[in-house]
Amino acid sequence: MSTNAEAVVRAAYHAAEGSILDVQGFMDLFAEDGVLNNIVAGESYRGEHLGDLVVFMGTLAPDVHRELHRFHVMGDIVAVELTIEGTFTGPFETPAGTIRPTGAKLSIPTADFWYIEDGKIKEFNCYVGLSVMLAQLGVQPDFAATVTASAHVPS
Repeated sequence: MSTNAEAVVRAAYHAAEGSILDVQGFMDLFAEDGVLNNIVAGESYRGEHLGDLVVFMGTLAPDVHRELHRFHVMGDIVAVELTIEGTFTGPFETPAGTIRPTGAKLSIPTADFWYIEDGKIKEFNCYVGLSVMLAQLGVQPDFAATVTASAHVPS
């Protein structure tokens, strides 16, 4: 049996699908003071920026799809294990410049926690497997630069 909280969360996933990409519809599911927290990146989005991550993923992988593996509803709290899938055909803007698309297939492990209040999303905490995503995009850590930089730090 589907609950109101589950229906709200499923509507959010549907709006964020690459074939749909209804950014305004996604944003409209949030409470006026709702927040989306990208926990791994340490970023929070509110108000007119609630759809920023939907736009980012839709640009990075226009065919983005979220494969929902486990869906747990506990009253007004919904926990979801999922994989974000898609093809890296859009640019990836970084502080160092733009990574050009490679056509790589993405399969990013993710855990989402949704907190629903009065039929609206009050808080959405997203835990994306960032290291997996970066590796699939071809972004490798620069250990040599880190070792060099740490050699100049006083002990």
